[in-house]
Amino acid sequence: MRGTIECLVDRNRQFYFMEMNTRLQVEHPVTELITGVDLVKEQIRIARGRRMSITQEQVHIKGHAIECRINAEDPYNNFLPSTGTITTHIPPSGAGVRVDSAIYEGYEVTPYYDSMLGKLICWGETRAAALLKMRRALEEYKIMGIKTNLPFHQNLMESLRFQAGNFDTKFVEARFEMNEDTANLRPDVAAIMATLVAHQQRQQAATIMQRPERDTSNWKWLSRWERLQR
Repeated sequence: MRGTIECLVDRNRQFYFMEMNTRLQVEHPVTELITGVDLVKEQIRIARGRRMSITQEQVHIKGHAIECRINAEDPYNNFLPSTGTITTHIPPSGAGVRVDSAIYEGYEVTPYYDSMLGKLICWGETRAAALLKMRRALEEYKIMGIKTNLPFHQNLMESLRFQAGNFDTKFVEARFEMNEDTANLRPDVAAIMATLVAHQQRQQAATIMQRPERDTSNWKWLSRWERLQR
């Protein structure tokens, strides 16, 4: 049996046990990126009665990884759930950027299941490098049609206290605020983006598959090829 042990760590680097869950955690990609071990694959090997492909001595931690849960929530309205149809989904990419998600354009977000849409995980040689990569990835991530907590993560990455590692379990509740700077909003830019998205959708809908430029059927081409081989 395998499991995940959760602990709290204080400023003196003392660990306090919280709980153990006999399953993979949502944060397991962080472990995978810093160790190079596919935990899901190893779990399947164990379920098949086979031994793990590595030993504990072969596990080495390299670099830093950070994960953001992308949820269908409104961070400007006390994180209330948001439902509807996803009209645009453009995930980020690049070296050290991983997106675990099953959503797509046209995906229906209902109130009957968990609000998590996916997970964005970034790896870097150092914590600072991982944070910079996460900031870039969050800027590239585009989800339209519903409200998401992407702005929350972007504001969090901009926090100097968070960047310095000066936070605790009450940081978001007591020392962090979601301030929407309306002075920097650009209605003209938003209108242009909406027009471009609508134009792209019309082009996709109008795409017509053209017949290949051949003067005969595939069967006749095959017959010709067979005669040439004689």
